[in-house]
Amino acid sequence: MPVYLDNAATSWPKHPDVFAAMARFMQEDAGNPGRSGHSMSVAAARTVFAAREAVASIVGAQSPERVVFTKNATEALNVILFGLLTNGGHVITSSVEHNAVMRPLRYLERQGVRLSVVVCDGRGLLDPDDIRRAVSPETKLIILTHASNVCGAIQPIAAVGRIAREYGVPFAVDAAQTAGSEPINIAQDYIDFLAFTGHKGLGGPQGTGGLVLAEDRDLPPLLHGGTGSLSDSEYQPEFLPDKLESGTLNAVGLAGLAAAVKVTAARFDVLRQRKKELLATFFDGLAAVPGVKTYGPINPEQNAGVVSITIRDRVSSEVGLALDRVFGILTRTGLHCAPAAHKTLGTFPQGTVRLSLGASTTSQEITTALEAISRIADMAG
Repeated sequence: MPVYLDNAATSWPKHPDVFAAMARFMQEDAGNPGRSGHSMSVAAARTVFAAREAVASIVGAQSPERVVFTKNATEALNVILFGLLTNGGHVITSSVEHNAVMRPLRYLERQGVRLSVVVCDGRGLLDPDDIRRAVSPETKLIILTHASNVCGAIQPIAAVGRIAREYGVPFAVDAAQTAGSEPINIAQDYIDFLAFTGHKGLGGPQGTGGLVLAEDRDLPPLLHGGTGSLSDSEYQPEFLPDKLESGTLNAVGLAGLAAAVKVTAARFDVLRQRKKELLATFFDGLAAVPGVKTYGPINPEQNAGVVSITIRDRVSSEVGLALDRVFGILTRTGLHCAPAAHKTLGTFPQGTVRLSLGASTTSQEITTALEAISRIADMAG
């Protein structure tokens, strides 16, 4: 078995309950949810609603109907950005965003949107007062990643949310790296729009994700089409979640997601505490290896489980290849679809080796990774 340290890309292995739920759905309930009145269609609709309830519960949403499913967090972020910023205005973001945020924003900037990128410090952490200073009367949105996919830096979203609420500005959060692994409550954190993916911290299959809207927030649809509701009308429904869910949903994936979130929620505190302990061990071990440099916060409470390193003058892709081929350790190297973050950390354009912990990471795997990194560093010296 490989040592899997690429959970920031997708979590692995999935819990057996995820496989069982997906197999059961395909064998027994694989109708099209909301598209018919027969028993299989009704069963499929119940499966989808169970997934809404599970996600709503883990992020503190009051109404399952305000959980909208998409195929991933990127699509959810596009729904937010193109829904709120098509008529110009001003948006504030940070300098450690993933391209799922930056590319839509750069496109919209060319269409007349004014963009303010608040610079994070050398660890990738944001000062909320910098957000406050960037707010203007034209500000239509503040959008931040909850945690950097490059260095794990957890942003003070509740503090930023309070500022956004004070100025009456909508606040959107990209929770791709934190949903299911770090505490999130959309009401307590003053979040208006939360984008999440199902296949990372929540432990579900790829092809699942979505958007959670606060009780008093709404968005126009990015897609228009069949929803299974109001079939007598040629106009898009105005109610959630149908308004934002055109086309057939990935119901089998959502069956897996519902099972995954149930498992994750039941052991959330234990898993989070264990990951923080493993992070502390990992950072302590890396600090003792000559030639290894770490990026981002080394305080586990400020890190979502992502460790980025470089080893002297070794090319990151070569280090990653050695970890894989020689030691059986799976990581991700390069720029991680986040060039802005690497520029902030001072690792652009060479990138880093990213080792990301997950629910199944063990202390033995951390020891194995430290031994491998030490051997590679010795060879580099």
